[in-house]
Amino acid sequence: MTFTNSEGEQETDDLTYNRQDFWATTSNKQLNFVQHIRTMLKTTGRTAIVVPDNVLFEGGAGETIRRKLLQNTDLHTILRLPTGIFYAQGVKANVIFFDNRPASKDPQTSQVWFFDYRTNVHHTLKQKPMTYGHLEEFIACYNPDNRHERRATWSEESSEGRWRSYSREELLSRDKASLDRNRPIDTAV
Repeated sequence: MTFTNSEGEQETDDLTYNRQDFWATTSNKQLNFVQHIRTMLKTTGRTAIVVPDNVLFEGGAGETIRRKLLQNTDLHTILRLPTGIFYAQGVKANVIFFDNRPASKDPQTSQVWFFDYRTNVHHTLKQKPMTYGHLEEFIACYNPDNRHERRATWSEESSEGRWRSYSREELLSRDKASLDRNRPIDTAV
């Protein structure tokens, strides 16, 4: 941001928003976008937000925001997308799904389901674009009619599946409360 000071000289400054309704002050636009969407939701509102990978693992304000999402909302699903789907080539994207909840001292998220549509999946904008049909497996696993009756497709016996959950406690115990779960076969917490 460029502005003119009281002496009439031009100065520049990083644009950082300090909003009382945000959990953390940051210049990271993606983290501010997540916070803004959460503040815009009704108490029982639901959302899905496309975010780049750094929102899932960045420290500082990112960690604060992830911890608050796990505490104050029901962050129930993360869809891991291949490189270049929503952002520039080389940028990995995710869709985070959460439901807003009334204020409570009890954590609102109990488990987060991950669908890895990234590992061994490649799309291009022109030759092999992603279509609705590519997401049919995710939709079936997501179970929009009753998401509380979800069933994992990944297990120790079936490591080829793309769908599994992690408890809130498992995610909070990771460095910086990282939500970066690269592969469904990654059993290390």
